Amino acid sequence: MAQDLGLDLVEVADTASPPVCRIMDYGKFKYEQSQKAKESRKKATHILVKEMKYRPKIGPGDFDTKTRKVEAFLADGSKVKVTIMFRGREMQHPQLGRRILDRVAETVSHVGRVEVFPKQDGRNMTMVLVPGQATRRQREAAEDRRAEEVAEAEEVAAAAAEATAEAEAVQAEATGSEAAQAEETTDADGSSTPDETPQTS
Repeated sequence: MAQDLGLDLVEVADTASPPVCRIMDYGKFKYEQSQKAKESRKKATHILVKEMKYRPKIGPGDFDTKTRKVEAFLADGSKVKVTIMFRGREMQHPQLGRRILDRVAETVSHVGRVEVFPKQDGRNMTMVLVPGQATRRQREAAEDRRAEEVAEAEEVAAAAAEATAEAEAVQAEATGSEAAQAEETTDADGSSTPDETPQTS
């Protein structure tokens, strides 16, 4: 029958009793299978891991620029490894790097969430973000840390303002004392005379 139709007789189940065969165009079947495999490979998602490096003393402008790139990577479906690079004595203040990582995670929480939480790796501190919104627990933790940072910053500002006010008071007192001493010295020397305007008749 297959020869009469100009097709092929293909055994599809050799373990069945009796074996199952199918009349088909085997060349066309192989071509269709290869096309399906090619389409499935196209649709498969290849997740790339990008990396963005920060420094503990990074400025606001650089921070915003790098964080926007992190956000773009996550929006494209890539994972992002965020690295804080410490140098010299900066190793003694790992909390500075942790704050930056927390700020990055909070800023991109609408497009990414933390997969690997911050951890120290030699002279670097790393964190891995993946596409997807942050969980409620992560957002609440980030908000708590932000509130703590704000409170700490307010305390530092208040202490600085108090110190400035004390310094100004001491300076004003010292200036007043110097002026009083100068006035006493002038009176003792008799070098100061009242300002008399000469009169003409």
